[in-house]
Amino acid sequence: MSITHLVSWNVNGIRAIMKKDFLKDLKVLNPDVLCLQEIKAQPEDALKSFSVIEGYHIYTNSSKARKGYSGTAILSKKKPLTIKFDIGVEEHDQEGRVITAEFASYFLVTVYTPNSGESLKRLDYRTRWDVAFKAYILSLEQIKPVVICGDLNVANKEIDIARPKPNYNVSSGYTQKEIDGLESLLSAGYLDTFRKYYPEEIKYSWWNYRFQSRTRNVGWRIDYFLVSNALEGQLDNALIYNEVMGSDHCPVGLKITI
Repeated sequence: MSITHLVSWNVNGIRAIMKKDFLKDLKVLNPDVLCLQEIKAQPEDALKSFSVIEGYHIYTNSSKARKGYSGTAILSKKKPLTIKFDIGVEEHDQEGRVITAEFASYFLVTVYTPNSGESLKRLDYRTRWDVAFKAYILSLEQIKPVVICGDLNVANKEIDIARPKPNYNVSSGYTQKEIDGLESLLSAGYLDTFRKYYPEEIKYSWWNYRFQSRTRNVGWRIDYFLVSNALEGQLDNALIYNEVMGSDHCPVGLKITI
């Protein structure tokens, strides 16, 4: 076994970020596996964008319901044993939000969790998603331990959001129902890796493009690596690369001996 560097990044459009410093950032980060969310591309457009990248096996999942919306990707130096798209629930399998890569000793699941939307109009759907996604993860756990990464679209604690009080139960991503959804998953046997290493550090992974939020560091930590408790002894470090630009999110990382 050796240290594996996993990176997750909501790129807010793969075609858009390719026009920026994405390839340079990829070279510097040099992940063994890169998981992307919100690629906003249909299969042919995604593969065209990724065609300039060498050394990775590339898998993409696109929205069936809406073109240029949502979508996920996994780029892995080592070929996974299997790849599975979606979670097997028709209601939740229309937007390309999940890819599962199976490796010898673990599953790696990348997810772009649905946003509850303006005026929380999609909160009920989001609540049903959280229940279904947890059930899917626990079904995998019956086979081997699971690493979950991605944009979970929720700030878990007050420390994870710059302005908790005005956003609580008002803004998508910081309602009690969304917090409860994440807590339910953690309580089922999963660990928030960043908080394991940095329980009191204020660091964010998403900033609203409006109001120069990133310049002022008025952000949210909504991108995570969660791991099965069975893997805790193999963790090496958890990282937030908030010096990396190009999206309204920054990459997050995990180093694990596996």
